[in-house]
This record gives sequence, structure tokens and C-alpha cells, in this order.
Amino acid sequence: MERIFQVLAVVLIGVAAFFLWRGYGDGAFAAAVLGCVAFFLNIRYQVKKRVEKRNAEILEGKYGRGLPVSEADHSTDEYSAMPEPRIVEHKIPPQD
Repeated sequence: MERIFQVLAVVLIGVAAFFLWRGYGDGAFAAAVLGCVAFFLNIRYQVKKRVEKRNAEILEGKYGRGLPVSEADHSTDEYSAMPEPRIVEHKIPPQD
């Protein structure tokens, strides 16, 4: 999918350059905008794939020890020893 958007971005920027060379400013603008959209969609798919891979690695590391899910959720880590947060209320005196 990424390769399609890469090729589309290059082709559309080439079309924009051609339109600009021929004097069609509106067509050049439209082609350049579509080329930029294709480029950023390419980046989006690359990042999405990277995040999915990283999430799978994290889940494999957390749940891949052969523990049932309920035990794996409550395994000891650096945050399990921390106390629960408290709500502290401060009373502000009324201003005269």
C-alpha cells in the first residue's frame, strides 16, 4: 500500500510540474495538493504499520510468558508498588 502512494505522489508532483511549465496554474496547484496528500497517506500507513508491530511486540512481551491473562495483568512491574493517588482538597478562604 505504501508503494502505491509513493508512486502516486511522485507522478502527481511530476504532473504538477508539467502543468506549471505549460502555464496551467490551477491544474498545477490541484496536482501538487493531491501529490502532497498521497505523500502524507504514505507516511500514515508506514507509521500505522510500525505502531501495530510495536504493539504486537509489547503484548507478546507482557502476555507471552504463558500466564493466563488475569495473572499477567497483575504481574509485578515498576508501577505495582506505587501507592494509589489521593485527592487532597484545599479550602480557599473567601475574598472580601
